[in-house]
Amino acid sequence: MTKNYFKLMFLAAFSLFAVSCSNDDDNTVETPDEALTEFKYLRILLSDEKTTQLTLVNPVDATSAFFNAKFAKSSLYTTESGRYAGIVHRLDNTVETFDSGFESHGDHVDVDGVPQFGALIGQSAMPTHFKSKIGEILTFNDGDGTLSVAKESEVNTAGAKFKTINAGLLAHHGAMAAFGNGTYAITVKDNSVTGTLPEKVKIIDNTGKTLFEPTLATKGIHGNASDGTYAVFGSASGVLVVENNGKQKLIAFPEDFGTAWFGTILETDYNGKFVGFTAAKGAYIIDVVNGTMKPIIQNTTIMQCKVSYNHKKLGILLHSGDFKLFDLNNLQVEKEVKVISETASDATLKPQMQLTQNFAYITSPSTGELLQFSFEKGSIVNKIKVSNTPYMITILGFENSESH
Repeated sequence: MTKNYFKLMFLAAFSLFAVSCSNDDDNTVETPDEALTEFKYLRILLSDEKTTQLTLVNPVDATSAFFNAKFAKSSLYTTESGRYAGIVHRLDNTVETFDSGFESHGDHVDVDGVPQFGALIGQSAMPTHFKSKIGEILTFNDGDGTLSVAKESEVNTAGAKFKTINAGLLAHHGAMAAFGNGTYAITVKDNSVTGTLPEKVKIIDNTGKTLFEPTLATKGIHGNASDGTYAVFGSASGVLVVENNGKQKLIAFPEDFGTAWFGTILETDYNGKFVGFTAAKGAYIIDVVNGTMKPIIQNTTIMQCKVSYNHKKLGILLHSGDFKLFDLNNLQVEKEVKVISETASDATLKPQMQLTQNFAYITSPSTGELLQFSFEKGSIVNKIKVSNTPYMITILGFENSESH
């Protein structure tokens, strides 16, 4: 009996050893769960064109929660921390905030409450341009040329309001960028160009005092981004690069641009490098240190051009429905596939898109759905019901599935 017992134990141990050796020899790379589903603490927030409805999508289980903003057709943005959203009602002179309820601690995420509107609300004249840096939330107010500033830490503080910074500007369709030292680059309108676009950029402190006057004039500015060191503006005269010490320079466009210029500038994860986009030419990588720009994709049928949530990839959605994914480090194409049907260039409401590490999220205005496209599978893996006419989309939360 004892001999049989030890014999059985030996055979069991040997079989486990054999399985272990077999596994060691298996070179199959397992696909992380997040590549097939999504990170646990990441959400998609959508607004609606015709109603006040906001939809918060949990892409892990393809479920939706619904909220009501103060007004319809709101623009959505994510704050620097990733926890909060800014809900901008330009024509209704209002900015709301929204809390995902997730708090990042680097290696893990805590659930710190339920998703809900924040107590922080802004009232200003036509808040339009939204930015979030160094723990602050900012809007440029087209109606009077002021800035509105609040801290992310105040989102859930009862009675919290945005502070107004008046730099003595004329009202215009402007923009601003925050530097890491707490100062701001802000556009200036001097009416040397007809229309609402500004021509120059100056640097101010948080009281509105001018620290550095403009040193360069352009024929019109629209679109900007900042990595905390450089503030980069799209301009009809070239890409305007502004440093926090007041130094300014223009990077010339390629000779074949003609009158085309970048009206959109996007940040990347790579120091001193930004993406410039114009529908007239395509998307280019801008190296502000070396003063160069190189094409990522040259195409005049781009419907959406978006940098991924981690700022390492660039997603391009064409009017044809074709999707292209680029690595922003080497500018190589990683994925090319048709994801949706063709969209007319003159369509009133077009699909909007955002990207995470492993998925593209595309709105379907005609069906009231959010489409989840998997990079791993190369196909749409979920169609999630949202509002009837999805308008804008942003990502909230963290690309992290770890908790305590």
